[in-house]
This record gives sequence, structure tokens and C-alpha cells, in this order.
Amino acid sequence: MQYRHFGKLDLKPSLLGFGAMRLPIIDGDSSKINEDEAIKMIRASIDGGVNYVDTAYPYHSGNSEYTVAKALKDGYREKVSLASKNPTWLLEKEGDFTKYLDEQLKKLEVDCIDFYLQHAFEGERWKIFKNLNVFEEAQKAKTDGKIKYFGFSFHAEYDVFEDIINEYDWDFCQIQYNYLDEGYQAGTKGLELAASKNIGVVVMEPLRGGRLADKMPEDLVEEYNQAKVKRSNVDWALRWVANHPEVSLILSGMSTMEQVQENLIICSAEDILPGSALNEEEAAMIKHIADTWNKRILVGCTACNYCMPCPAGVNIPECFAAYNLFGSAAASAVGASKKQYKELVESGSGADKCINCGACVSQCPQSIQIPEKLAELHKVLS
Repeated sequence: MQYRHFGKLDLKPSLLGFGAMRLPIIDGDSSKINEDEAIKMIRASIDGGVNYVDTAYPYHSGNSEYTVAKALKDGYREKVSLASKNPTWLLEKEGDFTKYLDEQLKKLEVDCIDFYLQHAFEGERWKIFKNLNVFEEAQKAKTDGKIKYFGFSFHAEYDVFEDIINEYDWDFCQIQYNYLDEGYQAGTKGLELAASKNIGVVVMEPLRGGRLADKMPEDLVEEYNQAKVKRSNVDWALRWVANHPEVSLILSGMSTMEQVQENLIICSAEDILPGSALNEEEAAMIKHIADTWNKRILVGCTACNYCMPCPAGVNIPECFAAYNLFGSAAASAVGASKKQYKELVESGSGADKCINCGACVSQCPQSIQIPEKLAELHKVLS
């Protein structure tokens, strides 16, 4: 396993971190974690050199933290830094930060969470954070030994990121970053700004919800196939992130043991180093793929499932997946996307069931106007 830096912190995080947001589930229900398999996966990653495990209050309808607690028994807790996130959208008054932190400490069965983040900062949540004096409350939690390091995860425009990173002396931050999102949200500018302040950066969505793994347009996969060195789609994507020296670690939300093993092999390669994980020709190839692909993407959904469950029963991520398949420019995409969407409609989870309640919009970290996009895709795909 390759190990990196953590900004001002005297730590050596593994290049690969285990994200417990997409654990294996039962019967397609994200709230029902296949605990036996999830525990095996988390422990296998730690045995393979991973020393950072990340979860959050809402993951798997609140059940991820319980599963992580079980996975870290039998001596595994001592081998890793544990990260979790405070639910910013639930903070209404002073003291709520501590209330949810204490609840999470119990769920995780620990006295201290090593890396604690304010979850999914954007403009309005940032204002509430300041109005409720949450930073001061977090500093008290550090003094009391409930957390070691305090940071935030981010989903908004760069200007908001700049305000946040400059306001306080943060220990670390977490941003969405991959070769499709180089100029999106915090992006490269945010990555470099954080590094200039000696703040460690955790990268989430390096595969953009799996899109950069097995959901690539056929013609763009062919560009990879023409490269001198043969690598999997996942390898190319992780290497692109790892090539940036400002990156502290890469979180991967793994769902199968095969994904764990593949990611361990990639992140243990001797040449996956900052500045040399890709050569100039390979970096140019990926930039061309990204520029081409970004022009085709119809909805910037990463299938994080924050919008789920939908009160009306719409399978929002799968509807968007069908729509993005339609825009992929592959010869077979039009028929396949319409077939995929037809199956959703017939199962009662198509966009036609949307009641325009807007409950999903406030939960979307990508700021997608979901009801509008659902109406648009239904018109096109049906």
C-alpha cells in the first residue's frame, strides 16, 4: 500500500481509504446491509494496508455506523483512523452538534472519532454553521477528547469553498474530485488552495459513483484500449487522482470483495506516486476523454442515494443512469436506455411517479433540480 501525507497533521494515511457508503445490501434495500460480507470487506481492506475507514450519520439509512463498529472489533479499531460526519442539515440550535456527536459515538462504540467532519457543506448549511457557533462547539469536543481532528466535506461552488477554508483553522477537508470534475465544485482550484494552507485533502467520488468504472461510453473505453500500457478503467481513474501531490487519500465506496481486491492492487503499485502515476501522454489522453464525455452528460448524478427513498417511489439514481446512458453517444445507447427506463416505469419506480414534492432537492449534494430533470427524462425516454 502506498502512504501519503495529511497536511499539517503528523500522519501517514494509506492512499486508499474505505468509504462505508455503498456497502453490500440485501434485496436491493440500501437500509439492509449484508453485514457478514461488509465486515469481511472492511477487514480485508485493513489487512491489505488501509488505515482510514469513513462512514457518516445517514449512510445506509443510519445503519452504516453500526456495521463499521462491528467491523472494527477484534483489534481492527487500533489499526485505523475512524472518520464520520455530523449531519449538518439536522442542526437547528446550539448543542445539536454535540447531541448528534454523542449519538454517533454510541453507535460506533468508541470514546473518540479520529476524523470528524461537518457533512456536505454548501451555502445555506455554512451560514447555519456560523450562526450556531459550531466551530467553537467542535473545539470543545476536541478538548474533551471526543474527536481528534475537525474538518468538513464539501458540495457547492468554489467561492463558498474559499470562504469556508479561509474562515477557520481546519485540520482537513474532503472534496469530490475525479477527471470529470476537475473544474466542478471545489475542483483543482480548491485542492490547491487547501494544500497551500497545509490542510490535508481527502478525495471522495474518485470514480464518480462507479461511472468511471463500468459505465463509460464504448468509444471512450476504446481510447483506453489504444494506450501503450493496458489498465482497467478503475486503474486509470484512481491514477489520475493519485497523480496530484496535494491529495492525502482517496476514498472508495466499495460494494463487493472484488472491488476491494482490485483497489488494493492498484493503490499498492510501486508507480502510483504523485507526479508519476501518469506520464504526459496518458494525462493528455484522459483530458481528451474527460472533455468529450463532459459534453454528453445530461445529469451530474453520482448515485450517492442521498435523495432516497423517494416518498413517491421513484428510483431517482436509476432514472438518471438511464438518461445518461441515452446521452453517451454509443450506437446501442438509445435502445438500451429506453429499455432500461421502460423497466423502471413498469416496476412503478419511473419518473412518471414524481409528485414534485421537492424533498429530494435539498438532499442532493450535486444541487440537481431533480423534479425538473425527472420530467425532462420521462419526456425523452418514454
